[in-house]
Amino acid sequence: MKQLKAAVVAATLAFSLFGVTAPASAKADEPYWQCVTFARMFSGIQIFGDAWTWWNQATSRFRTGRAPETGSVLVFRPEGRMSRGHVAVVSDILTDRVIRVTHANWGGSRGRVEENVTVVDVSGANDWSQVKVWYNPIHDLGTTVYPTYGFIYHGARDAYRAGTEIASVATPGAGHN
Repeated sequence: MKQLKAAVVAATLAFSLFGVTAPASAKADEPYWQCVTFARMFSGIQIFGDAWTWWNQATSRFRTGRAPETGSVLVFRPEGRMSRGHVAVVSDILTDRVIRVTHANWGGSRGRVEENVTVVDVSGANDWSQVKVWYNPIHDLGTTVYPTYGFIYHGARDAYRAGTEIASVATPGAGHN
């Protein structure tokens, strides 16, 4: 029954991805979402363990980098009260320094999913190594600057590399009919 409820919640979120919604008040029969469980289900990136471990696990299996892509997972470094890190799925890219994420178990929404939450790159190098996250209880960006590892992109590392090599060889006008 719990798996059925989780699937219904995930499907509902997928259909409403493009709307901006605030989390509803929690009900006793709703699941309590952890960020890693939600990010794994929502992104399709099959990594397990605490959020801060995702980056090292991903580097040999998935593409990783410093630029957001829709559907990628932003991995927060562990720091302060966020001792296990955090993961959030990129739902929209607004500018080169502003994205929206959908994530679970953050700040004022313990155990719940928040959709299309604004995240701003505040790093000096514009590399997404430091971010601020919208904090719904104050209706503004939070004051805390969170360090991040970067983004994990959906798709196997070797498959992406092979595809880019094939694409660079098979360029238009190179004699292919």
